Amino acid sequence: MHQLKAIIFDVDGTLANTEETHRRAFNAAFDEFKLDFNWSEQEYAKLLCISGGRERIHAFLKSLEFDPRGDISLRELSRRIHVRKSEIYRDKLVKGHVGLRSGVRRLLDEARDRNIPLGIATATSTANVETLLFAELGRNALSRFDVVVTSDIVADKKPSPVVYQFAMAELGLVPQECIAIEDTSNGNRSAIAAGMKTVITTHAFTTDDDFSGASLVLNQLGEPDNPFTVESGMTGDSTFVDTALLERLINQDTTEKDSEMWEELPAIIAK
Repeated sequence: MHQLKAIIFDVDGTLANTEETHRRAFNAAFDEFKLDFNWSEQEYAKLLCISGGRERIHAFLKSLEFDPRGDISLRELSRRIHVRKSEIYRDKLVKGHVGLRSGVRRLLDEARDRNIPLGIATATSTANVETLLFAELGRNALSRFDVVVTSDIVADKKPSPVVYQFAMAELGLVPQECIAIEDTSNGNRSAIAAGMKTVITTHAFTTDDDFSGASLVLNQLGEPDNPFTVESGMTGDSTFVDTALLERLINQDTTEKDSEMWEELPAIIAK
């Protein structure tokens, strides 16, 4: 049996429903650059298959064969738009209260009380993470997390497993002792490629994503008075995600294999 020794969270869409704030910030940046683009909710949901805001802008402009004109390259234009978009996004976080997703604060508190390390593995920037956490958890928010891995530390974006591999290396743990909380197909693939079990909490932008291989797919982490809805996976009698459920999940395959072994044992002995 494996002991749960770390919970590693994605940020955008997982800790908080920030994707709509991101979408509006992208559109505001396009407007400032006098670009006649406005990503709808449906279009943005499709673009989320591309990890990283700068990469998302670049892929979008490239698909349109957009000509930036002058000496500036398409990649440099994408970078400049993204820098401004990020400034707008952080300003929106400071001015408006996004709020953590259901069950997040409770699970963070429980993990702290049980001395279970917490990590962050995200494709967003350190500045974006800090702004969100400070707004929702206070000025000491970063002290809650034993490791924070962002795009400023790891360049490879999800579904590459590098961000999770880096986080586990910093924690000194192996995949069988950790679990990832994610919200996107790329995040799910990233954590699974790193050897981890995953719990997915969907939202409006990712509810139709492919979450093959996830241990659980839920609409939220849930609260005792606000239970989650199970989209796939087994939760037993649990109605909200706690550390006990997460520990059962990391041992799920082991338990199933042990059960199969005991069922086959009489036949093996008979031979």
